[in-house]
Amino acid sequence: MQAERGSRGGGRPAAEMPKRKVSLKRLWPTIWSLVRPRRWLIALGMVLVAIKTVAGLTLPYLTKFLVDGVLNAAHPAPQLLPRLIAAVFVATIVQAVTAFALTQLLSKEGQKLISELRKQVQRHVGQLSVAYYDSNRTGTLVARIMNDVEGVRNLIGTGLVEFVGGVLTSVLAFAYLLHRSVTVTLTVFVVIALFTVILQSGFKKIRPIFRERAKINAEVTGRLTESLGGVRVIKGYHAEDREASVFGRGVDRLLQNVVSSLTMTSSLSAASTTVLGLVSCIVMWLGGHLVMQHRWLVGDYVSYLAFLAFMIAPVFQIVNIGTQLSEAFAGLDRTTEILAELDENADPARTRLMPPIDGNVRFANVEFAYDPEKPVLRGIDFEAKPGTVTALVGSSGSGKSTIISLVCAFHKPDSGMVSVDRIDLATVRLDSFRAQLGVVLQDSFLFDGSIRDNVMFSRPEAGEDQFLFACRTARVDEFAENFPDGYDTIVGERGVKLSGGQRQRLSIARALLADPRILILDEATSSLDSESEAMIQAGLNELMRGRTTFVIAHRLSTIRRADQILVVEAGQIVERGTHSDLYALGGRYFDLYTRQHGLEQNLFLAPGEGDSLADEAIPTR
Repeated sequence: MQAERGSRGGGRPAAEMPKRKVSLKRLWPTIWSLVRPRRWLIALGMVLVAIKTVAGLTLPYLTKFLVDGVLNAAHPAPQLLPRLIAAVFVATIVQAVTAFALTQLLSKEGQKLISELRKQVQRHVGQLSVAYYDSNRTGTLVARIMNDVEGVRNLIGTGLVEFVGGVLTSVLAFAYLLHRSVTVTLTVFVVIALFTVILQSGFKKIRPIFRERAKINAEVTGRLTESLGGVRVIKGYHAEDREASVFGRGVDRLLQNVVSSLTMTSSLSAASTTVLGLVSCIVMWLGGHLVMQHRWLVGDYVSYLAFLAFMIAPVFQIVNIGTQLSEAFAGLDRTTEILAELDENADPARTRLMPPIDGNVRFANVEFAYDPEKPVLRGIDFEAKPGTVTALVGSSGSGKSTIISLVCAFHKPDSGMVSVDRIDLATVRLDSFRAQLGVVLQDSFLFDGSIRDNVMFSRPEAGEDQFLFACRTARVDEFAENFPDGYDTIVGERGVKLSGGQRQRLSIARALLADPRILILDEATSSLDSESEAMIQAGLNELMRGRTTFVIAHRLSTIRRADQILVVEAGQIVERGTHSDLYALGGRYFDLYTRQHGLEQNLFLAPGEGDSLADEAIPTR
């Protein structure tokens, strides 16, 4: 069905998404939704941060008593030394215990948050429309689900602890410094305030860089995922060097982004070093004069320097913390974009639960286009009655797969109506409808699990007898039971360890087990040779019995028995009827039929053998 899809609504390609400024105000609802369930845990963490901060300030505070009391040459007080040492030791133990507790509480909770957010995003992406997948590369979505949420741990984990702890340390240290000298402290504060303005300006410039990095990383990862998945095609066309070149250009873009961010962060670091030197000079000048004027003792000066270091260090540490938080906000912003995409059932018109269906499918003058300027279907009007087989034939790109997509409710018609049992599919909750739908596609997609896992995927609650019946009917047992591990044999990524015919049989068994009311066979026997197709034809007959079936196929064994054949060309039904009716008509169906049949005769058959295989050929898709 992929060949006829375009970039119809439901999400623009990532490359076309408008660049948006990361806004804390816009992200706050998302942040609060993450923080709210953990608010009491975070509150406890903040208490521990406060205790740890106060304990950390014990050493600079006691420095004055050490210098002016114990080390004072004129009036030494050696009895103070054990008390000071004991106080510092206790403070150190408190710091160690609170640091351990913070790691256990907040850092681990940050990792749990990442896991929960990944599961939430994956669940949401799985509920988005097929149109969204048409517009976004699979590898890009994988990167966004796995990578963009990674930085969120800083909102609750180590980044939050360092940020809050740093702010609290700076505030307490600033209060002490004001107590020692208002003049010196305010002078230093003005210099630091100017540096803070510079920091804020720098962060405004660095945030878009991190957002762009996440985008580039997703694109590069997406291309790499596609390359690894299509390795046989790449090697078949000797395109290894071309793929390496494409990947290399992506990596170079990522490198340039990293270099730009490093330039910004190194500039901020250089500015912080300059400010630190300037502040040190100011304190040395003003503090030195206070000591020489006997307004400060030496201990006062040393203690002031220590507290000043505790005030300034967190400010400069914000350069690193701010970078982490900027990266977290950029990733969260991209995650919020995905979560803001409406899932398939979010349409307010989809309120009706589909009851158990008989399978009467009706197309009433349906018009559809992926691109408004390029209509795909025009005036499609037909009815498929319960238990009947409707076959779609026509040249490639004529619109057959789009009709099937509308039957599956992957898209909604632009005009007209697609109904099942007289219920408009545009008003139905899709989960209640698709639970009664079975699909066997030309490209048999299998998961990297066992044969049993893949067959049971359509109906995990099925019993062993039902599983074995589906496998026998689809002739899966003929090859599965010959493997050493039987039905527990791992099929590999996309079923790479099985042949095309074996993969197709698994898909048919999976559909059989689902027991659907409406069945889609999109070239379901295309991967089978004539002998294998004949072997599982009984399985297909069993699968189609009593079900409304839509078939896109190129084997006459399926088409000849169809209750109606629709010949689709340029998005319109140009002929309809049974095989014998259309063959006798001598129109487009007759032309397609005889052309392929004649080609097969000329290429593969000895003289006189054509009639015996007349039932093996039908028009190509």
